[in-house]
Amino acid sequence: MSYTVNKLAKLSGISVRTLHYYDEVGLLKPSGIKENGYRYYEEKELLRLQQILFYRELEFSLDAIKNIIDNPKFNMMEALVDHKKLLESKKKRIETLLSTIDTTITNMKGGGSMGSDDLYQGFSDEEMKKLQEEAKAKWGYTDAYKQSIQRTKHWTKKDYDKAGKDQRDITKEMADLFKSGKSIDNEKVQNVIEKHYQYINQFYDAPIKMYRNLGHMYVDDPRFTAYYDNFAKGLAVFVRDAIGYYCDHHK
Repeated sequence: MSYTVNKLAKLSGISVRTLHYYDEVGLLKPSGIKENGYRYYEEKELLRLQQILFYRELEFSLDAIKNIIDNPKFNMMEALVDHKKLLESKKKRIETLLSTIDTTITNMKGGGSMGSDDLYQGFSDEEMKKLQEEAKAKWGYTDAYKQSIQRTKHWTKKDYDKAGKDQRDITKEMADLFKSGKSIDNEKVQNVIEKHYQYINQFYDAPIKMYRNLGHMYVDDPRFTAYYDNFAKGLAVFVRDAIGYYCDHHK
C-alpha cells in the first residue's frame, strides 16, 4: 500500500512541510513521484520514518539520524529493542507521576499530609538519562562519530550524493582488481587502498590501528561482508588483507 504525503503526514502526526524538508535534505526520500507530481511512500519509507521519529525522541539531530540509519552497520531490529527500553522507562515514569498526582489529590481532599519524598515521586529522570546515554554510545557517539558529524554538518544533498558515489567507485575499483587476479601487494591495489584511507579520513581522523580494525570489521560484521561481496564474492576478505598490508607498510 502506498501513501501520499498528506496521508503520511496525518498518519505520523508530522506536517507535510516537515516531510518535504526531510526529502530535501535526503533524510526521507519518497518511494517515487507519480505523473501528477505527487510524492508517494511505501512500507520501507514508513519504517524509516518511524526510526527518524524514535531518534528525534532521543534528541538526536537530523544530521546524526541520517548518518546512523544510513550506516551499513545499522540494524533496525536492535534499534527497535533499544527504543522499546526507552519507551518502557517513560511509561514507568508517567505511571509513577500519575500515582503521585492521585496521592496528592487524595491527601488534599482528606486534609491529610504527605511525606516530602512522596511529593516528588516520578520526577527524577536519572534512569531516562542513563538509557539515552547508552543508546547514544551504542549508536556511535564516539569521538570519531562526533568528528564526523562536525565535519559534515554543513554538507548539502549534493555533498552526500558525491560521498556515496565516491565510496561505490572505490569499491568497484577494488572489485575489478580483485577479479583480475591482482595480489594485495600489487601497486594498483595499494593505490586504491590509499584512496580508500583518504576517503575515510575526510570524515574523521583514522590512525593506522583504527584503519586496520576497520578492515577486520569488513569481514567480522556480516553486513559489511555482504556489502563488499555483492561487488565480488570474497572481496571483503581481500579488502581486509589489502588494508592489513597497507597498515604494515604505511609510513
